[in-house]
Amino acid sequence: MEPVPVKRAYKFRAYPTQPQEGRAARLLADHCDLYNAALLERREAWRMRRFSVSYGMQSAQLKEIRRADPDGQGRHSFTAQQQTLRRLKAVFAAFHGRVKAGKTKPGYPRFKPYQRFSQVMFVAGDGARWQPRDAGKWATATFQAVGTVKVRQHRQVHGTAKTLQLKREHRRWYVIVTTETEPVPLPPTGQAVGVDVGVVRFLTTSDGEVIANPRILAKSAEMIADLQRRMARARPGSGNRRRLRRALAKEWRKVRNRRRDFCHKTARALVDSCDTIALENLNAAGMTRRPAPRPDPERPEGFLPNQAAAKAGLNKSILDAGWAQFQAILAGKAESAGRRVVLVNPAGTSITCCQCGQRCIRPRQDTVICPGHGTMDADVNAARNIFTRAGLGSGRAAPAAREATAFRRQSSHASIIGQDAGWRRPAPPRRPTRPRPGGTPTG
Repeated sequence: MEPVPVKRAYKFRAYPTQPQEGRAARLLADHCDLYNAALLERREAWRMRRFSVSYGMQSAQLKEIRRADPDGQGRHSFTAQQQTLRRLKAVFAAFHGRVKAGKTKPGYPRFKPYQRFSQVMFVAGDGARWQPRDAGKWATATFQAVGTVKVRQHRQVHGTAKTLQLKREHRRWYVIVTTETEPVPLPPTGQAVGVDVGVVRFLTTSDGEVIANPRILAKSAEMIADLQRRMARARPGSGNRRRLRRALAKEWRKVRNRRRDFCHKTARALVDSCDTIALENLNAAGMTRRPAPRPDPERPEGFLPNQAAAKAGLNKSILDAGWAQFQAILAGKAESAGRRVVLVNPAGTSITCCQCGQRCIRPRQDTVICPGHGTMDADVNAARNIFTRAGLGSGRAAPAAREATAFRRQSSHASIIGQDAGWRRPAPPRRPTRPRPGGTPTG
């Protein structure tokens, strides 16, 4: 059986000249107009005649649109405009999927302002061309109606370029090259591992390996809050407010890049050391939904406490950890390396004993007590249950096997708390305390 090609995306910083930057901004604006016009046509056709407009119908109108507007839409690549219409088609497909799933608020597609329409996709060889760096300092990307843009290629591009995207992030420009290449399987290691993700600890494996949560957002929260306060006090439209907005966007970009970098390095270490990796199939979007209000039966217009403040803190910590991003990155790296990722049902993994299957008592967030086997680390117990549910074994490895499967961290930012946290007897359980509203979430 022939291997299935995999797609890889490479993101490089682009440095357009000032005239090229103006043409690129107009390119985004024209594609935004096309997107909004197609959305308006779909919406009005359904509102007035209950008629569904398909992508094929709108794509067939492109020739006439380009002929009627030669200095606007007619300047741009035909296939790039088709990609914009396909983008709208994907948005409506997701909307219809939410409707069929019975979502109470499926979220109808909305019009996009120019500030939020940030990228255009081109088909390589048709309106765009990628020229990798040879002996010179710069690679180049050529886009129709923009020109040849210099690109800082910091890594080698493997495979055949299929699409190119020109993307704007605030004042920076990027070129995203999507290639298609054959997977390169890594040598088998003969090891498998179950992984439990959390908030206090980012990652715990069934072998007792623990990776601390870097808390990316918490480290920058004070700076972000200060910039937001100063921007709120600045006069709208002033130069000071514009400078503060750029500084705030820069801080958020740093947070995003640091979180992505941490997820990439942690996923790479797992893929290099294990053939099979088992994870919980977590619904992060559902877990971070705000609690529903509780009406007070004694007061018609009153509400009962619903722990919204404490839930908001937990939601913020879950989103800061980036579980969904880590799972997507891990799946992509595993596919390229010929590894296997197994998703299991997360129900009861922490409070079910990994040795006998009985329900445990959880006096603290990091400790569970089994009626038959005593005190255990809650995260390691969950990781071993994940290992078992994936069909990889019992989750209890011999000491030699645990030492062999403990993957080594090569990055300095992800500290290891304990090499064998699941096999040491924790401290005696403390008396359970009532959580304070708005307190620091754990677990």
